[in-house]
Amino acid sequence: MPTYTHRCPVCGEFDRIRPLSASGAPVTCGDCGAAAPRVFRAPALRGVDPGLRRALDASGASADTPSVVSSVPGRSRRATPVTRDPRHARLPRP
Repeated sequence: MPTYTHRCPVCGEFDRIRPLSASGAPVTCGDCGAAAPRVFRAPALRGVDPGLRRALDASGASADTPSVVSSVPGRSRRATPVTRDPRHARLPRP
């Protein structure tokens, strides 16, 4: 179940674990009984895979100043090997 943060005008912030279907229901403070509206914040991203986090950070960093590359990544300068097998001659060509 998700944890929601609420702010009591008297006591301050507190967390409540509630089902998603009850997220909009009114909440009262457990200490003083005052109405406590929900506080909306950015989602917690600490559970994200480290590889995905690096990709998101790199994407955000390159949004304003993209890095310049000097060659196409993944291509080598070695020639493609040519086969002499006669069975390969019958394969369809692009």
